Amino acid sequence: EVQLVESGGGLVQPGGSLRLSCAASGFTFSNYAMTWVRQAPGKGLEWVSTINNSGSSTSYADSVAGRFTISRDNAKNTLYLQMNSLKLEDTAMYYCKKTSTSQRGQGTQVTVSS
Repeated sequence: EVQLVESGGGLVQPGGSLRLSCAASGFTFSNYAMTWVRQAPGKGLEWVSTINNSGSSTSYADSVAGRFTISRDNAKNTLYLQMNSLKLEDTAMYYCKKTSTSQRGQGTQVTVSS
C-alpha cells in the first residue's frame, strides 16, 4: 500500500523559511518522479515542483522559482521541499505525490502570517 506522510509545516512570518518532508513507503521510491502540490483556502490544487527519480532534474512553478528547492534522499525514501523567503500567498496545505498518479498524503499546513 502506497503511503505518503508529509510533515514540517507550521506558522512562519513573511520572509521566513520552512522545510517540508514527505516520507514514502509501499513502493520503490527511487523509481518514481515526485511532485509537491498545494491548495490554498478556497482555491484549486496548484503544482509547485517536480523532481525526477534520481534527483538530477527539477522544475518549479514560476510563483516559487528561486525561493523553493525540491530534493530527495532515495536511501531514506524521503522527499523534501525547502521553502525560503516565504510570502503570504504561500499559505496553503502542501501535499506530496508520485508525479504519475493523483494519490496524495494527508498534507501539511503552511501558514505565512505576520
